[in-house]
Amino acid sequence: MKPDRWKDPKNKLFTYQVGFTSPPHDFDAAPSDFLRISADNVGAHGRMLHVPDYAHELSQRVDNFHLLEEFVHCMSNNGADVCGQVGTNWVHCRGTTPGEIDGICRRIGDRYETPFHMAGYCVVEALRDMGAERIALNSVYYWPDWRDGYARFLGEAGFDLAYVGNFVDQGLIATQQECNDCTWIFDGSLAERSMAHVVDRAPDVDAIVVNGMPNFRGADGIPRRIVSLDRDLEGAAGKPIVSSDTALYWRIFKSLGTAPVGSHGRLLSSLQ
Repeated sequence: MKPDRWKDPKNKLFTYQVGFTSPPHDFDAAPSDFLRISADNVGAHGRMLHVPDYAHELSQRVDNFHLLEEFVHCMSNNGADVCGQVGTNWVHCRGTTPGEIDGICRRIGDRYETPFHMAGYCVVEALRDMGAERIALNSVYYWPDWRDGYARFLGEAGFDLAYVGNFVDQGLIATQQECNDCTWIFDGSLAERSMAHVVDRAPDVDAIVVNGMPNFRGADGIPRRIVSLDRDLEGAAGKPIVSSDTALYWRIFKSLGTAPVGSHGRLLSSLQ
């Protein structure tokens, strides 16, 4: 299915070419974040899923799950070496198990000769790679049905969840509506405060999982995701942190057979 022209390295703009997709109606930071931690011979291209009147409902993900395969098909035609899907709860929106998601990713990747990785399943792969068994789930901004759905998914993957809670459960934001109104961007202090709450509630876990792609605005006013904060957050928490963005980038680098540049948390550093 992949055009033969991409088998010749001379036809490629970059040695390593990565395609990203994200939920509709989100200008996503993944391509920019990934490039910031990549060598100069890595390129990234983004493609939004087109769903008119999208409102972030799980049912809308179910109805448009087929667009993920369309995305990989398009990226394969354009010469991507690997594809990454941003948005953790797509893996559980249809009640699918980790084994079923693994099969879907393998089938799509094989069909278009381009490995396909879903962020929600990359977390599972990363936890297994580091040998984690007992975990805490920091569900940050996740709505209750998103939180519970992903907790179910991780439990079915064989992990013992010692704690599950979002910003509202942690008493850091008053209501879910107030949390939603932040549009995924939060005060920078909330990241460490939230992690401290999780460690206090579950001090004996092997790792802390952060689902979704929360952004925390620093002193310079620029929002940053966990991939930019994980090293410092791990130092404060004393635990490995496996976030959806970090796990996705880790898995993409593994498929490419290359590594990130710079200094990172434990997961990405394991590739260097």
